[in-house]
Amino acid sequence: MTVIAVTGHMDLTEESVTLVRGALEVLLADHIEHGLTGVSCIAKGADSIFADVVLSLGGRLVAVVPSADYRQAKVKPAFAAEFDRLRQAAAEVVVMPFAEANREAYEAANTELLRRADHLFAVWDGNPGNGRGGTADTVAAARAAQVPVTVVWPEGAVRAG
Repeated sequence: MTVIAVTGHMDLTEESVTLVRGALEVLLADHIEHGLTGVSCIAKGADSIFADVVLSLGGRLVAVVPSADYRQAKVKPAFAAEFDRLRQAAAEVVVMPFAEANREAYEAANTELLRRADHLFAVWDGNPGNGRGGTADTVAAARAAQVPVTVVWPEGAVRAG
């Protein structure tokens, strides 16, 4: 069985969502025949796209939620139904031991992702991070821990704003 975790940007344009989904479908399909488990924080953007592709391919999803209040405090109403659907579809839900969503909770969630992973897919534009616990930091931590990293940034992908 292959366990692949994901990290990535939340602020993808609509066109980029389509490009990233297509790239992930191709990459993850290569792992499905040996039993695929995907590990994701199921946040808007890369995390939820990855989780949805894992499920659509028949893989097993592990959702890592950064804090007890994450859904109420951080999930915007427009994304709430998708978050709930992915959480319910997950074979396992791990809620990190933090009452409130904050940088420490996000870092702990990323550490848990990497602890479980045989491989990390990073939906990442390659730019430096803008604070601790983001995509760039997770990629650096994976590399330091010798977890293989595949950067997924299809040609034409851009971030909103």
